[in-house]
Amino acid sequence: MPRQIVCYLLFAFASLTAGQRFALTSEAALPAEGAAASRELARVNREVLYDYKIGAGDVLQVNVWKEPDASVPSVVVRPDGMISIPLLKDIAVLGLTPKQAEVTITKALGRFITDANVTVVVAAINSKKVYLVGALKKEGPLAYSYRMSVMQAISEGGGLTDYAKRKKIYVLRNENGRQSRLPFNYDAVIKGEHMEMNIALLPDDTVVVPH
Repeated sequence: MPRQIVCYLLFAFASLTAGQRFALTSEAALPAEGAAASRELARVNREVLYDYKIGAGDVLQVNVWKEPDASVPSVVVRPDGMISIPLLKDIAVLGLTPKQAEVTITKALGRFITDANVTVVVAAINSKKVYLVGALKKEGPLAYSYRMSVMQAISEGGGLTDYAKRKKIYVLRNENGRQSRLPFNYDAVIKGEHMEMNIALLPDDTVVVPH
């Protein structure tokens, strides 16, 4: 299996919440059409994850196609927003999407490699969190997973306690200095009703479950 596809699958696995994760096996264990399916999964994940912004503490995989000496299987984004990779030493990636980081690294490598084919994958998201407060079995900060929904966050928090006001849950969100309160009716959503309430959380959102 091409290394680019393996990297994409690793990012897909790392980005899923515990309730969504599935076993990723070796190519030998895949059915005959497994390679094609893997390529399709890579394509879909590539499209879905295009707008993720790299943060300090995130773990990146930088692959330069057919240039193993210029590739890095695992590198942590430092607090100064830089990563260290062969040939370039330090390069800034903070706040870039994976695609933007690819373009930046490709241009910088142009001094050493002609037509470099660079793939950047966020293997682990460590820079962003959401917060769970109130009548949950596990309160506190929760590692943010890309496009995690309210229901997924509650599940990651162990679920609601017996005293939770299930219809009065809300999400506190700060955007551009303004705080908004987004309602969430657990009973309705779990029945498949008002699914528009099951929004994708953003980093620093707080899910509040009143007692």
